[in-house]
Amino acid sequence: MLRDASSSAMSPRRRMAAAVLVLMGLLLSSASPAAAAGRGGELKMKHSDGGYSYNRTLAHILVQYASAVYTSDLTSLFTWTCPRCQGDTKGFEMIEIIVDVENCLQAFVGVAPDPQSILIAFRGTQEHSVSNWIEDLFWKQLDVTYPGMPDAMVHHGFYSAYYNTTLRREILESVQWARKTYGRLPINVVGHSMGGALASLCALDLSVKYGSHEVQLMTFGQPRIGNPAFAAYFSEQVPRTIRVTHQNDIVPHLPPYFCYLGQWTYHHFPREVWLHETIIGNVITKNETICDGSGEDPTCSRSVYGRSVADHLEYYGVSLHADSRGTCQFVMVSTNTAYSSTIEVDRTIILARYPQEWHATYWVLRSSPEDKERCEEPRTDENQKRITRCKGLRLVGIARRYAKQDFRIRVTAWRIPAFLIRSRESSNEHCTTNWAEETDKISLMV
Repeated sequence: MLRDASSSAMSPRRRMAAAVLVLMGLLLSSASPAAAAGRGGELKMKHSDGGYSYNRTLAHILVQYASAVYTSDLTSLFTWTCPRCQGDTKGFEMIEIIVDVENCLQAFVGVAPDPQSILIAFRGTQEHSVSNWIEDLFWKQLDVTYPGMPDAMVHHGFYSAYYNTTLRREILESVQWARKTYGRLPINVVGHSMGGALASLCALDLSVKYGSHEVQLMTFGQPRIGNPAFAAYFSEQVPRTIRVTHQNDIVPHLPPYFCYLGQWTYHHFPREVWLHETIIGNVITKNETICDGSGEDPTCSRSVYGRSVADHLEYYGVSLHADSRGTCQFVMVSTNTAYSSTIEVDRTIILARYPQEWHATYWVLRSSPEDKERCEEPRTDENQKRITRCKGLRLVGIARRYAKQDFRIRVTAWRIPAFLIRSRESSNEHCTTNWAEETDKISLMV
């Protein structure tokens, strides 16, 4: 039972939450292998992983990216100097960070040195809202038919978060640019919690576009996202998949799986790797069990009644939750200027190091004369607009405006984030910029 430490008496909302969790426990018990015995056999699923197998070293590297994407300081994340951007991920080159403020979503795309690949990471639910999100997750319905698969159904919340927001468009463009710039590198997609669900949909999307041999997926503590038909289709399209679960993590048990409901129940896709401990006397043994190809192996995480939030927030000893508390809070400057879902920036902030086009109406910042040696020669993009790319940390001066209509502000630089902001009105008085000499002190206010 979840308790509010700030109050000795339970509020009506907390009493309701407690009742919901108790009901969840009862229903999860009915969905367990023991309860399912005698009610019919398990659903069978054909699965071929194409020879792809679990790599523990790779998992220890990828979980660090799944942790780093929770970083709220976008400047340190973009420059890969954040506390979670160290260790085995050293040398990672960020290409783009996408923050959907309205839906509290965050993802990034970059190039990893080891394993050399294009890497995409999705953030999960903010820590302060995990309990409420888990309660909501229990009741999610299968209510969207996945395109091209008449029998495959998913929940609209997961589907919309990837397909109907800025995330998909920006990620596909970043991957396309990265493959042109760095060559046809393999693609690794990672995510934790809800980020795992989004990572799964992204991996499926990319596998259809580039081929299943090009894409690898690894998620940590992800929920179920679709029915058995969707799981079978996913397994066929993204065979190079590892879905890691931890001990009694509650989220992989949700939404519930009921084997006797056929296509009207949620079903995990394979292949699960279950991290768990066994205790014999005073000896604690850490185990990593590679599960069968069904997606719902009754001897893995389904063999326990997962009810732990703590197990959900840590994998391989790495913290997987927001680095600061708040309502979808993120910061972009050393002075900790905070942005929230109330900012009118098309409800999306994008930091990118590659050229992008937004209706051919934007500003291009030019460097100061003394920084000329740090910048490449101006070039003309596909829309006949001049762009200067710089390697220095100074970008000062006044931008050149190319259009009088609805506009966006943009910085294009080799090591500096690009800020794409669109005002609601044609007048620039609705958008104010404060430019300092050092880019890590730039603040952007709307």
